[in-house]
Amino acid sequence: MTAPAPLEGQVAVVTGATGGMGQVIARTLARSGAHVITVARDPHRADTLRDQIANDPGPGQLDVITGDLSHTNGLIASATAITAQHDAIHILINNAGAHFTRHRLSADGLEMHIAVDYFPAFAMTSLLEEALRRGKARVVNIASDTIRDTRQVKLLGRPRPATIDPRDLDDLTRLNTAAGFVPFEAYARAKLLTVIAGYDQAHTLGTDGVTVNAVHPGIVATDIVDDLIPPILRPVGSLIRRFMLTPEQGAAAALRLATDESLAGISGRYFVRDIEVTTPTVSYDTTIQQQLRDSSRRFLTGA
Repeated sequence: MTAPAPLEGQVAVVTGATGGMGQVIARTLARSGAHVITVARDPHRADTLRDQIANDPGPGQLDVITGDLSHTNGLIASATAITAQHDAIHILINNAGAHFTRHRLSADGLEMHIAVDYFPAFAMTSLLEEALRRGKARVVNIASDTIRDTRQVKLLGRPRPATIDPRDLDDLTRLNTAAGFVPFEAYARAKLLTVIAGYDQAHTLGTDGVTVNAVHPGIVATDIVDDLIPPILRPVGSLIRRFMLTPEQGAAAALRLATDESLAGISGRYFVRDIEVTTPTVSYDTTIQQQLRDSSRRFLTGA
């Protein structure tokens, strides 16, 4: 993995940084000189990351904020703690994510894929907006190419893109209901929401030089992928993992969007690793984008 350009003096916020690909992202940014901030629910894993960065070569440092990004109180408290210490943010990588094999609700009443795989990316970008504008930040949302094909076994038939019923967008609690719940499709739908919101935020934040892009980093051997392997293939799961990308290879795609000077000014795009591709038609619908923005803001503010 190519090291990013020197980042001394830059502030980088990375969610989901205590394991797998996120850990690689945080360590690489710190080695390049960035002041990295992450929000961690598990203080022990955060301590491990802090020790690793302290022992790495490079001038960067790590601050850890203890918090849970799966509910609004944790999101607001975390963003408030960050902006209390930093007027400007130069990089935001929304990497937090998870897959859930059964239907569950968050403390706020959101289905857990919506609560973890969509809402934190929207909320952190929104809550940190002024600091992002001051830093002319690059925002990178980690997505998944399940948005373009929700089939777990892609041997036969045509791709089945993730779907959204616009009638559900007025109330986030109506997304991914228990009736007819399919975990893989629920995960893909949450990632599609992240892409839709990102396109909208790229437009609204672009006036101050902020860029917002999304990337599918490839099929990376992480804990999430273990859950996504179809049951029929799980007996050979260890063999499948050998053909997946390493966390370092996956992290490279996100770091490229966050730091590569040749991509400065590129915004409102979706990449599969380093290749720009189109997303489902619904994601470009500005009416849908505004509808999602309005309902997400209402949920965040409790209005």
